[in-house]
Amino acid sequence: MDVVDAVVVASGDALWTWIVLPLVAVLGLYFTIRSGVVQFRLIPEMFRTLTNRTPLTPDGKPQSVSAFGAFTISAASRVGVGNIAGVGTAIAIGGPGAVFWMWTMAFIGGASSFVESTLGQLYKVRDADGFRGGPAYYMQYGLRARWMGVLFAVILILCFPFAFSSLQANTISATVAATIAPDGGADTIPWIVGVVLAVLTALVVFGGVRRIASVTQAVVPLMALGYLLIGLVIVALHADQVPVVFASIYQQAFGVNEVVGATLGTIIMTGVKRGMFSNEAGLGSAPNAGASAAVTHPVKQGLVQTLGVYFDTFLICSITAFIILVSQPDLASAERGISLTQTAITSTLGDWSSVLLSVIVFLLAFSSILGNYYYGESNIEFVTPRRGVLVVYRVLVVVAIFAGSIASAGLVWDAADGIMGLMAVVNLVAIALLSGVAFRLLRDYSAQRRAGRDPVFTRDRLPELSGVQCWDDELSVTGPLPVVDHHR
Repeated sequence: MDVVDAVVVASGDALWTWIVLPLVAVLGLYFTIRSGVVQFRLIPEMFRTLTNRTPLTPDGKPQSVSAFGAFTISAASRVGVGNIAGVGTAIAIGGPGAVFWMWTMAFIGGASSFVESTLGQLYKVRDADGFRGGPAYYMQYGLRARWMGVLFAVILILCFPFAFSSLQANTISATVAATIAPDGGADTIPWIVGVVLAVLTALVVFGGVRRIASVTQAVVPLMALGYLLIGLVIVALHADQVPVVFASIYQQAFGVNEVVGATLGTIIMTGVKRGMFSNEAGLGSAPNAGASAAVTHPVKQGLVQTLGVYFDTFLICSITAFIILVSQPDLASAERGISLTQTAITSTLGDWSSVLLSVIVFLLAFSSILGNYYYGESNIEFVTPRRGVLVVYRVLVVVAIFAGSIASAGLVWDAADGIMGLMAVVNLVAIALLSGVAFRLLRDYSAQRRAGRDPVFTRDRLPELSGVQCWDDELSVTGPLPVVDHHR
């Protein structure tokens, strides 16, 4: 097993060092320049579009999930193990400097997120629940390369609903076990947790995307607020350490006074990998959620999903980093994963806080399982329309959740890194080839905003585009206005 692990780690590191990292950096900077720094310039628009009215069907029902609902589905996938265990791992390996590169990755990646989610909206298709789409769809309809879409879909299915969701389940199991039996000896706990998680997952995923959206809309704000409050309390109790933490993050980002023996290359690589695992910018996962939304212009969901990158990294990941660093841990001997965060919280607030952390970790990880599941479902339906395959997929996801609860996570983390790298490469190549379309949509959106309109896109606004499956006419895009009873 050690040999297999070594091979997986070596091949994954080579992929990230020589292919993924250069692609992420070069394309992110290119998209930033070409879009006029859209990820910063249009931040007010991101908040405005987040609460836009959801277009209705002729019978008065929402066409699909709302812009906010799609945001919470993607946030559910983003905000999970990566924000607690992943940040802890990044700091344990790369020291405080890794946090700087996570922030940098989020800002540069914001432009990539805008491009991919805008394209996901443009090339979405209708289904029984509303809309679905994502990279596989813009590869088929935008690039006319179905083989590329199938390749991406298969990689995503292996990566998110199976590998990543197993890690989420494993983290829930480990946290509950550490809380109930901190001295060990509770071998049955992971099995019990696995059964409970599997049942809860089955109850939600067999209900379709609307049930997933309804659950995530309730869970994501609750878990984020709870975790942020804990973090703010801990930071406030160590307020004198905040300037020291900022200084260490910026100094050690460039290899000055490195801790834990990390080289500059390790610090950068760790920050970028953990940053992409957490905020998924450019990875090709968030467009699957973004495409499910009913909005009046593709750019709106591009902006909303860019806001999701910031929500994940600048809020949730940052609060984890400060929870750890203000408690002044011994990083030279720190364990990777959630234990570093757990120790930092309990050392400040006391042992009781481990119970609260267990609840938050459960909400974080379970919502990620739901988001990951939806990504897989959207891509299963791309590969084959057979309903029997979807039922088998749902059963296998439930089994993977149970297995992840009782398994060792070491090899799965390393394998997931490699799979994530492959997925990123396929998606980044596709959005590089289609980025001109996203920038034309951005110009159309900006022109309508300057004219004082709430932007609406229809196919005839850019007639040179081919492969667009929706966006037929203004009425079908905006839907009928809701009926207002003025006599009430």
